[in-house]
Amino acid sequence: MKRKKYADELTEEELRFRLMQKKTIGRDARIASYRAGGRVMDAANAPINSELKWNSDRSEKEVLKTAPPQKKFDKILLAIELLAVAGVIVMLVIGSQILQNINRESAKSMILPTLTPTPLIQAVVLPGGHTPPDESGVGTFNESEIPEHLRGIVSVMAPQPTIPAGMEQVIRLRIPAINVDAPVVLGDDWEALKAGIGMNLYSAAPGKNGNIILSGHNDIYGQVFRDLDQLMPGDQIIVLTEKNAYTYSVQNIEVVLPNQVEVMAQTTDPTVTLISCYPYLVDDKRIVVTGKML
Repeated sequence: MKRKKYADELTEEELRFRLMQKKTIGRDARIASYRAGGRVMDAANAPINSELKWNSDRSEKEVLKTAPPQKKFDKILLAIELLAVAGVIVMLVIGSQILQNINRESAKSMILPTLTPTPLIQAVVLPGGHTPPDESGVGTFNESEIPEHLRGIVSVMAPQPTIPAGMEQVIRLRIPAINVDAPVVLGDDWEALKAGIGMNLYSAAPGKNGNIILSGHNDIYGQVFRDLDQLMPGDQIIVLTEKNAYTYSVQNIEVVLPNQVEVMAQTTDPTVTLISCYPYLVDDKRIVVTGKML
């Protein structure tokens, strides 16, 4: 298909042709209007610019395209505009990614690590641990239960038994179901347990919210907790102080490993926990009896 020429691409002759074409169209329109109004006019005598030597039989009758050609400078401006738009889009994408990364890192920094309780050094293992008694009935503190890297620290520890001011001191423990009626001493180290039932220094006050932790041997030094495994849920544990008696009911009996010190954790209600070595004459585990106050 032949491309139409712009006005500035036409030759002088082509421009003359276009001009005469426009004039002829105008003249024909006027003649037609005269005739419509009843005025008779000879088309041959109608005025026309004879200097242009208009040839009405010329076959070329292209329509003039008046749109101006696009200049080279306009193309450059268009390219700059397109680049600017593309640059803005790229900046928006990069900015969005940066914002997402910042929010992601901020969210990670706000996540708190899972906290785990750190037991006191004296609670590396449950109290009351000892080796099985020999033929003469003598046992010794079982150091093999203590991690090797902590044995030096444990050996030099000698906590002084103290009781908070105003706190009732437990002096005796009775468990009628297994015929236990024994004194309670403050502290649950090796020497304290030779004298009877030992109360952990971090025990709660009797009758108050918290955990009273009492330990005793099962096959040496009186075998005070020899029959803990015979207790049943509902059996009574009576904790006596100088002025009062507090009765607890057995709720749970379980056998645990020496390093399961979580049984010594404090509670939100009045609780008593009895601990002893287990099984009889083997002593590589612990039996734990938990009671709640009635």
